[in-house]
Amino acid sequence: MSLPVIVLGGGGHAKVLLDTLLIQNISVLGFTDPKPEVVLNHVLGIQFLGNDDVVGDYHPDSLGLVNGLGSLRVPVARKRLFDQFKDRGYSFASVIHPSAVIARDVVLSEGIQIMAGAVIQPGSSIGKNTIINTKASVDHDCVIGEHAHLAPGVTLSGGVHVGDGVHIGTGATVIQGVRIGNNSIIGAGALVLKEVPEGVTVVGVPAKEV
Repeated sequence: MSLPVIVLGGGGHAKVLLDTLLIQNISVLGFTDPKPEVVLNHVLGIQFLGNDDVVGDYHPDSLGLVNGLGSLRVPVARKRLFDQFKDRGYSFASVIHPSAVIARDVVLSEGIQIMAGAVIQPGSSIGKNTIINTKASVDHDCVIGEHAHLAPGVTLSGGVHVGDGVHIGTGATVIQGVRIGNNSIIGAGALVLKEVPEGVTVVGVPAKEV
């Protein structure tokens, strides 16, 4: 990553991203947030710049953006923010923690975030604007769609297909070969043994639709 970056967001996920960027000595111009009343003027020594409008002061070719919005459930706001700035010609930098283990042939798309201790095995691909969070494990030949979020401690066995906009909660496990439809939610700690249709929520062990 040769260009400096601005992080969009000042919450908890943005703080983790800022720390990862600083570990890698990446130049961070600052961070933004649409609610200045709820953020600190500095996070980890990085300056708060104002709301997202300040990005317009920079030419799209002069920097990269980092999507600092997390997603507790369906990542609608996170996708909206990504699309908004892509439509204006900006690019999103990917953030990969140096402790992550990523096989040599894994396909990584724009703006992905792979956090500390995550593992991604051969034959897998990760769609744009997707978070593979702390200590998540993605085994061989998995396909992860766009704007998805694998929360901390998620385990995907081999050949799992995760659709666009899916949220998989903390500590959930998906067995081999299962497909999860677009915009579905997998509850924290769930054990997914069979296909999950599009746009539903499943919870429990074994996971069942609610």
